[in-house]
Amino acid sequence: MKLFYAKASPFVRKVLVVAHELGLFERIELLPAAAHPINRDATIRAQNPLGQVPTLILDDGTALADSRVICEYLDHLGGGGFFPAPGPARWTALAAQSTGDGLLDAALLCVYETRVRQEGERSPAWVAGQREKIVDALARIEAAAPSLGERVDIASITYGCGLGYLDLRLPDLGWRERAPAAAEWYAGFSARPSMQATRPE
Repeated sequence: MKLFYAKASPFVRKVLVVAHELGLFERIELLPAAAHPINRDATIRAQNPLGQVPTLILDDGTALADSRVICEYLDHLGGGGFFPAPGPARWTALAAQSTGDGLLDAALLCVYETRVRQEGERSPAWVAGQREKIVDALARIEAAAPSLGERVDIASITYGCGLGYLDLRLPDLGWRERAPAAAEWYAGFSARPSMQATRPE
């Protein structure tokens, strides 16, 4: 398998954490890519018309895009059980993943607005709106934190990658002060070998 990736991408990190946890990381060849919302990487586009990372190329040439799809494929391949079987537990896990991914989407939009757009094109109101989404998602993670414990599933992995991305790109948000229970949980979760091995630098 081959994975188009960028080290700073939190969605790539989700995939790599799952791969490490399932013992599949050594089976994946990492292909550095220059994904960008404007200057799109033609190499990725040849496999994924959206030109996004992560994009996973299977051994038979099939291309899988979107971290949710790739993580579920790896879970199936590795028999990890990170995605519960259909039923209430599955819908709860997928809803949590959606909240974590939404936080990441909003954080990325903040980054794009301030780093990709020219200064005269930037919208402070847009950034404020995205930061509101992050704060609301943080409140949901904070409420869930006491029940996370030692769980390692798609919900906890997505939450962990989301909080790590806030550290990387939005440290001024001060998320730990807003979400102390989540901060306490994250301190333990982020020490996992899979999280340490995928830390962006």
